[in-house]
Amino acid sequence: MAGDGQIQHLLRRAGFGASAAELPGYEAMGFTAAVNHLVNYENVPDTVDSLIGTPGYAGTTSRGAFQPNTNLTDARQRWLFRMVHSPRPLQEKMTLFWHNHFATAYGKIAGAYGAEQATRMLAAKPTEDISELRGQIELLRDGALGSFRDLLFSVAMDPAMLVWLDGASNTKARPQENFGRELMELFTMGVGFYTETDVYAAARAFTGWNLRRVGGSPREDPTAYFAFSFNAGQHETSAKEFSFPVYPDGGRVIPARSAADGMRDGIDLINACARHPETARRLARKLWGFFLSEVHPPDEGFVSTVAGVYLQSGYNMREVVRTVLRSSSFSDPAYRHARYSWPVEFVVRAIKEVGWAGFSLNSSLSPLVNMGQQLFEPPHVAGWTLGQGWFSTGAMLARMNFAATLTASQRLAIANAAAGKGPTPQALLSYCLDRLSPAPYDAGAYGDLLGYLGASGAWTGSNQQITVKAPGLVHLIVGSPEYQLV
Repeated sequence: MAGDGQIQHLLRRAGFGASAAELPGYEAMGFTAAVNHLVNYENVPDTVDSLIGTPGYAGTTSRGAFQPNTNLTDARQRWLFRMVHSPRPLQEKMTLFWHNHFATAYGKIAGAYGAEQATRMLAAKPTEDISELRGQIELLRDGALGSFRDLLFSVAMDPAMLVWLDGASNTKARPQENFGRELMELFTMGVGFYTETDVYAAARAFTGWNLRRVGGSPREDPTAYFAFSFNAGQHETSAKEFSFPVYPDGGRVIPARSAADGMRDGIDLINACARHPETARRLARKLWGFFLSEVHPPDEGFVSTVAGVYLQSGYNMREVVRTVLRSSSFSDPAYRHARYSWPVEFVVRAIKEVGWAGFSLNSSLSPLVNMGQQLFEPPHVAGWTLGQGWFSTGAMLARMNFAATLTASQRLAIANAAAGKGPTPQALLSYCLDRLSPAPYDAGAYGDLLGYLGASGAWTGSNQQITVKAPGLVHLIVGSPEYQLV
């Protein structure tokens, strides 16, 4: 592996790996500067969407015009394109993290409001949408490293979330518990730090946080859409008592308020959940699993430090993630390749490291379903089952098949890049391992890879031999268990 592998480790975790063209620039920065570059991504222009459909980049496939604001297949391809090509990889990585944290599925929304409105709720980009809507993924991207409290506010008023967790029907006559429960259980403090009576109180706090239709019938008026609306007439105005402090002075009761002032109830509860010390610790543990290790339990010193930064910085996720990436644990070689790649991570990393010439991202969508992850369609409110749960027999076969499809499409480019890199089988293998950065192979697996190179007779390192063997070797590496770790 080139250098000590620390930059590749950083880019696998804080991004989706690096292409051969990207890696030297990051290595020239050095580790600390590279972390700052990734974290301070606003300094890098976000023009990547303008590159879709232009030569030199991964392709997309659509029926008619490419319409990611209203067509979910196109929206999935646009997000994959951003993951492959964005010069702001950490922003896309955190958007994926939040997509799982605030898991919201297209299917339910489409069932209620139709495919086009559901896609707009989830994926619309304001500068491209006819009514300047901002879909949930754009919301998560915009707030990826901002204030976690502000992100909670945005999510609570997000139309897709209001449909997904039934806030749109939360009224004083029939308080709906789903959002209040998940706010406490999944989005902030976690199980064990709230009670069932808190769930009912939270449901009442959010009564009236509903949706309104803007414009005419969505089927007839293309500018029509659904937006958050606080419906004061549907807010339940009585006092709400909780088992945990709601206010900084320790007060646990949201006071009775007029209906007109009732939105303050939900705001107060979101503030309380954001400042709760267990929210800080739970986020720290989730970030340990996302950026450091699913093999090793979270280090308590790490959790305390990261939780402290979260609280002291006013819930600033930029400072939190900077602390994570600059921690001694992150740089510890023991934590390299100690995470199981999500299917989307595997696919995007493979495309970046193997190549994309002539490859359409649409060809990734069905394989991703078979691997167990479909963007915009998490299986339930808790998101996807992470870690080893990704690796059923069928899912691993889908990864191996994708490796075969991708490398077959890149045979010529792989052979050209490997020309002159294989005077010996060991040299070619070393080159491919450096380029692809899998976890270290044990002696038996390493020997099997060398055995593949030597299986067809004496090694000469000729261009013809490289043309045959290099793509096959890349296929074996990308489809191997070692490549599934990041």
